[in-house]
Amino acid sequence: MADFLANYSIQKWLESCPQGYLEDTVFGHGPDEREPDDLLKNESYREQQIRTTVQLIAGERCALAASSGLVNAAPDQASKTFLATQTLDEGRHVEIFTQRLYDLGIKPDDLESTIKTYINPHLGKFAEVLLEKVDKKDFVAGVVGQNIVLEGMAFSVFEMLHTGALETNPKFAHTLSGTIADERRHVGFGENRIGELIRRYPERKADVQRMQRDMTKHMLATFHEAFSRSPAVADTVAPSGRKSNATYQGLKLAEASNEEMESALSATVLGEFKTRLGRIGLEYQSPV
Repeated sequence: MADFLANYSIQKWLESCPQGYLEDTVFGHGPDEREPDDLLKNESYREQQIRTTVQLIAGERCALAASSGLVNAAPDQASKTFLATQTLDEGRHVEIFTQRLYDLGIKPDDLESTIKTYINPHLGKFAEVLLEKVDKKDFVAGVVGQNIVLEGMAFSVFEMLHTGALETNPKFAHTLSGTIADERRHVGFGENRIGELIRRYPERKADVQRMQRDMTKHMLATFHEAFSRSPAVADTVAPSGRKSNATYQGLKLAEASNEEMESALSATVLGEFKTRLGRIGLEYQSPV
C-alpha cells in the first residue's frame, strides 16, 4: 500500500500533470496554436471534426460522472485520493474538448443542441451500463468499467486521432497528447487496484465480466456507426491537399478505407482489453 500511496498521491499528480506535461499549455495545447485555416474553410471536414469532438465530450462526461461517483464508493483513502485527481482530469478533458467545439465555430449557446445532434446513440448506451454500476456504488465493477474498459477504449481512440493530427493539426495533436498521458495513468490505477480486489472477491468475476461484455457490444456498435457515417479518411485527413504520411497500426491514413480503420481500431482496443483484463484475473467476454 505504501507504493500505491506514493504512485497515486495528489503530490505525484501535481508533479506529473499540472507541473509536468501540462505546464505552459492553454486548454491542453500551446497558447499560440490554432485550428488550421484549411479545416475551418472546408465545411464537410469541419463538420466531421465537430462530430468527432462531440463523441469525445460525451465519453469524457461519462468518465467525469463515473470517477466522481466512485470516490465515495472506494473502500480505502488511497483510492479516494486517486479518484479525486482523476475526477479533475476528466473535468479538464470535458473542458478542453468543449473548447475545441468553440474553436470550430460552435457558439456556447448551441453547445447542448450540437451534442444532441451529433452524439452516437450507442455511446450513450455504453455510458448507461457503466453509470448503473456507479450509481449502485459497486466499486469493483465501476473501476473495471471506468479505468479498464472506458479508459482503455479512450486511450486507443486518442492514439489514432493523435496519429492522424500530428502532421495536419498540431493544436489538436498537442491537446490529445496530454489526454493520452492522463489515460495511461488511469488505466494503471485500474490494473493495480482491482487485481487485488478480484483476488479477494472471486465471486464478483461473473458479474463484472457480463458488464464488460455489454460495454464492449455498445463500443463496437459505436465504432461501426461512426466509421459508416464519416467521409472516407483519405478525404478528411488533409483537406488542403497536403499528403500525409501518418500511419496507424500499419495503415497509411491517407489511403486507408473506413472499413480498414474500423477493423484496426477495434482489433487494437480488444487486444488491449484482453491483456489488461487478464492482468487483473478476468477473462475477456466477447459480445454476441
